[in-house]
Amino acid sequence: MPHDIDIEEIREVLAREGAQLVEVLPNKEYEEEHLPGAINIPLKSLDENSAAQLNRDAPVIVYCHDYQ
Repeated sequence: MPHDIDIEEIREVLAREGAQLVEVLPNKEYEEEHLPGAINIPLKSLDENSAAQLNRDAPVIVYCHDYQ
């Protein structure tokens, strides 16, 4: 079930559960700056097919870093 988490919980889930980080900004912005290990799936292309690359047995953390 989706819910907001803070940075400490993110660190715990990454370390303990092998969570997947998904950055949803466009490719160009992802290339300029993203968190280490993040997978890029731009929001406009996020669908069943693009999400199929994710491990369904591991938690998924979706984030968007927008400077606006």
